[in-house]
Amino acid sequence: MGFARTHTVALQGAVGHLIDVQADVSPGQVGTTLVGRADATLAEGRDRVRMAVVNSRLEWPSTRRITVLLSPADLPKTGTHYDLAIAVAVLAAADVVPRGALEGTVFIGELSLDGGLRSVPGVLPMVLAASRRGVRCVVVPEPQAREAAMVPGVIVLGVRSLGQVVAELRDEEVPSAPPVPDPASHSYLGWRGQARLDELDMSDLVGMREAKFAAEVAAAGGHHLLLTGPKGCGKTSLAERIPGILPDLDAEESVELTAIRSLAGSLDPAAGLVRRPPYSAPHHDATKPSLVGGGSGRVQPGLISQAHGGVLFL
Repeated sequence: MGFARTHTVALQGAVGHLIDVQADVSPGQVGTTLVGRADATLAEGRDRVRMAVVNSRLEWPSTRRITVLLSPADLPKTGTHYDLAIAVAVLAAADVVPRGALEGTVFIGELSLDGGLRSVPGVLPMVLAASRRGVRCVVVPEPQAREAAMVPGVIVLGVRSLGQVVAELRDEEVPSAPPVPDPASHSYLGWRGQARLDELDMSDLVGMREAKFAAEVAAAGGHHLLLTGPKGCGKTSLAERIPGILPDLDAEESVELTAIRSLAGSLDPAAGLVRRPPYSAPHHDATKPSLVGGGSGRVQPGLISQAHGGVLFL
C-alpha cells in the first residue's frame, strides 16, 4: 500500500489542462476522500469507481483510508471522464497494477458499475491538450479511439472495460468485454436540408457581378461583409455560396474546428478531421446562449464558435 500518480485532462470550454490524479492508500479511518475542487458529478465517481473495481473482480483497499487529489487543486473540475484515471491510480497505490506502467499515459473514460467503460464528450480537445504537454499515450473508450487518433504522434489504446485496462498495464492477456455504446450525438437533430449546401456554387448565381466580386474580395482577404437590400434580392444565396470559394482549412484550423464539434457532440469520427470551412446561419430569433455558447458544468460551443474558420451569416 502507498502512493501512485496518473493523469487525465480537465476541460474549460475547449481549453484542456493536464491533471495529476494522485492516490494515497494508508492506515487510518476507513473511507474515500476526493479533494481538488471536484463538483457533485465528480464526487459521485467515488461510488462508481469502487463498485466498478469490485465487480471487475479486482482488490479494492476496503480496510484502508483512500485519499485522491486532483491537482492543480485550485482548478474547478467537472464531468465523469475522471473515473478511469481515479480507478487506475487507486489500484496502483494498492499494488494491484505496477506504478511504472502509468508513466506518460493519460486515462479518459466514465465507468459503469459493472466495470465497463462509457464514452464521454470532448475526447479530441482532451487528447490535443495532453499531446501539447508531451503525453504520448492515451487510453480512451473503444468507440472514441478513432477520434483520439486524429491527434498526430499519440499512441491510442481503445478499451471496453476496467478489466482490460488492468490487463494491459499488467502485460497480461486481455479479457473479453461487451462493446461500449456509441457516444450520443446531436447530429440527429440536424436540419435535413443542410447537406444541400455542399452542392452550391458561386457560378449558380446569374448576374450580381458587383456583389459576387465583393464576396470574392472578402473571402480572399478574410474581411467582414455587409449585405443590404430588399427581401429576395439574393443576400442569403450569395452568403451561403461563400464557403465554396474559400480554401481548405490549414492543419491547425482543422484540428480546432474538429475539437469544437467534439465538444458540441456533433462530430462524426468516421469522417476524420473537418477540412472544409463551415457555414452557420443562426435564426434571427436565436437566443444569446445558442449564439455564444456557455452553460454551467459542461460548456457547450455556440453557433458562433461552430462557424470557426468559415462563414457566420447573421
